[in-house]
Amino acid sequence: MKLALIRHGMTDWNLEKRIQGRTDRPLSEQGSRQMQAYAIPHSMLHYRWYCSPLQRARQSAELLGVNQYELDQALVEMSWGDWEGEILKPLRKQLGDVMRDNEMRGLDFCPPNGESPRQVQQRLQSWLTHVAAAEEDIAVMAHKGIIRCIYAMAFNWNMRGESPVKFAWDAIHQFEFSAGGRLLERYQTIPLANP
Repeated sequence: MKLALIRHGMTDWNLEKRIQGRTDRPLSEQGSRQMQAYAIPHSMLHYRWYCSPLQRARQSAELLGVNQYELDQALVEMSWGDWEGEILKPLRKQLGDVMRDNEMRGLDFCPPNGESPRQVQQRLQSWLTHVAAAEEDIAVMAHKGIIRCIYAMAFNWNMRGESPVKFAWDAIHQFEFSAGGRLLERYQTIPLANP
Protein backbone atom coordinates (compact mmCIF):
# COMPACT_ATOMS: atom_id res chain seq x y z
CA MET A 1 0.00 0.00 0.00
CA LYS A 2 1.09 3.56 -0.64
CA LEU A 3 1.55 6.36 1.89
CA ALA A 4 1.81 9.82 0.30
CA LEU A 5 2.78 12.78 2.46
CA ILE A 6 2.66 16.46 1.55
CA ARG A 7 4.07 19.28 3.63
CA HIS A 8 1.75 22.20 4.33
CA GLY A 9 2.31 25.62 2.73
CA MET A 10 4.41 28.40 4.21
CA THR A 11 3.47 30.40 7.30
CA ASP A 12 4.87 33.71 8.48
CA TRP A 13 7.03 31.80 10.96
CA ASN A 14 8.43 29.59 8.18
CA LEU A 15 9.44 32.75 6.32
CA GLU A 16 11.08 34.13 9.48
CA LYS A 17 12.81 30.75 10.04
CA ARG A 18 11.15 30.37 13.44
CA ILE A 19 10.73 26.96 15.03
CA GLN A 20 7.03 26.30 14.71
CA GLY A 21 6.36 22.88 16.20
CA ARG A 22 2.82 22.71 17.53
CA THR A 23 2.29 26.48 17.57
CA ASP A 24 -0.86 26.79 15.47
CA ARG A 25 0.01 29.40 12.83
CA PRO A 26 -2.16 29.89 9.72
CA LEU A 27 -0.78 29.95 6.20
CA SER A 28 0.73 33.24 5.09
CA GLU A 29 -0.56 34.88 1.92
CA GLN A 30 2.49 33.43 0.16
CA GLY A 31 1.69 29.99 1.56
CA SER A 32 -1.91 30.19 0.33
CA ARG A 33 -0.74 31.19 -3.17
CA GLN A 34 1.84 28.41 -3.07
CA MET A 35 -0.79 25.73 -2.35
CA GLN A 36 -3.22 27.14 -4.93
CA ALA A 37 -0.49 26.80 -7.58
CA TYR A 38 -0.23 23.01 -7.03
CA ALA A 39 -2.35 20.09 -8.09
CA ILE A 40 -2.20 16.55 -6.79
CA PRO A 41 -2.22 13.66 -9.28
CA HIS A 42 -5.76 12.58 -10.12
CA SER A 43 -5.08 9.05 -8.84
CA MET A 44 -4.38 10.40 -5.35
CA LEU A 45 -7.84 11.94 -5.10
CA HIS A 46 -9.06 8.37 -4.51
CA TYR A 47 -6.68 7.75 -1.61
CA ARG A 48 -8.01 7.91 1.92
CA TRP A 49 -6.95 11.33 3.20
CA TYR A 50 -5.76 12.25 6.67
CA CYS A 51 -4.62 15.61 7.99
CA SER A 52 -2.80 17.08 10.95
CA PRO A 53 -5.24 19.07 13.09
CA LEU A 54 -3.07 22.23 12.90
CA GLN A 55 -4.69 24.94 10.78
CA ARG A 56 -1.76 25.32 8.37
CA ALA A 57 -2.25 21.68 7.33
CA ARG A 58 -6.06 21.90 7.10
CA GLN A 59 -5.86 25.09 5.03
CA SER A 60 -3.30 23.47 2.70
CA ALA A 61 -5.45 20.38 2.14
CA GLU A 62 -8.48 22.47 1.28
CA LEU A 63 -6.51 24.72 -1.10
CA LEU A 64 -5.37 21.56 -2.91
CA GLY A 65 -9.01 20.57 -3.32
CA VAL A 66 -9.02 17.87 -0.63
CA ASN A 67 -12.22 18.52 1.29
CA GLN A 68 -12.80 15.08 2.76
CA TYR A 69 -10.15 14.06 5.22
CA GLU A 70 -9.85 12.71 8.73
CA LEU A 71 -8.02 14.71 11.37
CA ASP A 72 -5.65 12.70 13.53
CA GLN A 73 -3.64 13.98 16.49
CA ALA A 74 -0.89 11.45 15.70
CA LEU A 75 -0.03 13.56 12.63
CA VAL A 76 0.59 16.82 14.50
CA GLU A 77 4.09 18.29 14.20
CA MET A 78 6.78 17.39 16.75
CA SER A 79 6.57 19.51 19.88
CA TRP A 80 9.58 21.80 20.23
CA GLY A 81 8.48 22.79 23.73
CA ASP A 82 10.29 25.85 25.10
CA TRP A 83 12.03 26.48 21.76
CA GLU A 84 8.89 27.16 19.71
CA GLY A 85 9.09 30.67 18.28
CA GLU A 86 12.90 30.70 18.47
CA ILE A 87 15.21 30.89 15.46
CA LEU A 88 17.50 27.86 15.28
CA LYS A 89 20.78 29.53 14.26
CA PRO A 90 20.88 32.06 17.16
CA LEU A 91 19.61 29.34 19.52
CA ARG A 92 22.54 27.10 18.53
CA LYS A 93 24.95 29.97 19.14
CA GLN A 94 23.38 30.77 22.52
CA LEU A 95 23.35 27.16 23.77
CA GLY A 96 26.69 26.10 22.25
CA ASP A 97 27.86 22.64 23.34
CA VAL A 98 24.56 21.86 25.07
CA MET A 99 22.73 22.17 21.75
CA ARG A 100 25.43 20.32 19.79
CA ASP A 101 25.31 17.41 22.24
CA ASN A 102 21.51 17.32 22.08
CA GLU A 103 21.47 17.32 18.27
CA MET A 104 24.06 14.51 18.21
CA ARG A 105 21.48 12.32 19.99
CA GLY A 106 19.58 11.96 16.70
CA LEU A 107 16.32 10.16 17.36
CA ASP A 108 16.62 11.04 21.05
CA PHE A 109 17.17 14.77 20.47
CA CYS A 110 14.64 16.53 22.70
CA PRO A 111 13.93 20.22 23.26
CA PRO A 112 13.08 21.24 26.85
CA ASN A 113 9.43 20.34 27.51
CA GLY A 114 9.16 19.02 23.94
CA GLU A 115 9.28 15.57 22.38
CA SER A 116 11.95 13.55 20.61
CA PRO A 117 11.75 12.16 17.06
CA ARG A 118 11.65 8.70 18.65
CA GLN A 119 8.48 9.69 20.54
CA VAL A 120 7.00 11.03 17.30
CA GLN A 121 7.82 7.72 15.59
CA GLN A 122 6.05 5.78 18.35
CA ARG A 123 2.80 7.65 17.79
CA LEU A 124 3.20 7.40 14.01
CA GLN A 125 3.76 3.63 14.21
CA SER A 126 0.58 3.20 16.28
CA TRP A 127 -1.33 5.27 13.71
CA LEU A 128 0.14 3.29 10.77
CA THR A 129 -0.74 -0.04 12.38
CA HIS A 130 -4.31 1.18 12.86
CA VAL A 131 -4.85 2.61 9.34
CA ALA A 132 -3.15 -0.35 7.64
CA ALA A 133 -6.04 -2.58 8.68
CA ALA A 134 -8.24 -0.88 6.04
CA GLU A 135 -5.77 -1.93 3.29
CA GLU A 136 -6.11 1.36 1.41
CA ASP A 137 -3.66 3.79 -0.13
CA ILE A 138 -3.33 6.80 2.16
CA ALA A 139 -2.42 10.46 1.67
CA VAL A 140 -1.57 12.88 4.48
CA MET A 141 -1.25 16.65 4.73
CA ALA A 142 1.51 16.85 7.29
CA HIS A 143 4.63 18.61 8.49
CA LYS A 144 8.36 18.57 7.78
CA GLY A 145 9.12 16.76 11.06
CA ILE A 146 6.52 14.07 10.36
CA ILE A 147 7.92 13.39 6.87
CA ARG A 148 11.48 13.17 8.22
CA CYS A 149 10.37 10.77 10.98
CA ILE A 150 8.53 8.54 8.47
CA TYR A 151 11.64 8.48 6.26
CA ALA A 152 13.80 7.57 9.27
CA MET A 153 11.41 4.73 10.15
CA ALA A 154 11.42 3.34 6.60
CA PHE A 155 15.21 3.41 6.18
CA ASN A 156 16.35 2.90 9.77
CA TRP A 157 18.05 6.32 9.77
CA ASN A 158 19.19 7.34 13.26
CA MET A 159 18.72 11.05 12.40
CA ARG A 160 22.30 11.89 13.34
CA GLY A 161 24.09 14.28 11.02
CA GLU A 162 22.87 15.25 7.58
CA SER A 163 19.83 13.60 6.05
CA PRO A 164 20.64 10.83 3.53
CA VAL A 165 18.32 12.55 1.03
CA LYS A 166 17.61 16.16 0.14
CA PHE A 167 13.89 16.54 0.76
CA ALA A 168 11.97 18.61 -1.77
CA TRP A 169 9.31 20.36 0.29
CA ASP A 170 7.26 21.22 -2.79
CA ALA A 171 6.69 17.57 -3.70
CA ILE A 172 4.75 14.51 -2.61
CA HIS A 173 6.79 12.07 -0.51
CA GLN A 174 5.55 8.58 -1.31
CA PHE A 175 6.36 5.54 0.81
CA GLU A 176 4.98 2.01 0.88
CA PHE A 177 3.80 0.01 3.86
CA SER A 178 2.65 -3.52 4.59
CA ALA A 179 -0.75 -4.72 5.75
CA GLY A 180 0.65 -4.83 9.29
CA GLY A 181 1.67 -1.16 9.14
CA ARG A 182 5.41 -1.72 8.64
CA LEU A 183 7.11 0.84 6.40
CA LEU A 184 9.09 -0.65 3.52
CA GLU A 185 12.39 0.66 2.15
CA ARG A 186 10.67 2.33 -0.80
CA TYR A 187 10.56 6.08 -1.31
CA GLN A 188 10.03 8.43 -4.20
CA THR A 189 9.14 12.06 -4.71
CA ILE A 190 6.34 13.05 -7.05
CA PRO A 191 6.05 16.65 -8.24
CA LEU A 192 3.08 18.70 -7.17
CA ALA A 193 2.07 19.73 -10.68
CA ASN A 194 0.62 23.04 -11.78
CA PRO A 195 -3.14 22.66 -12.38
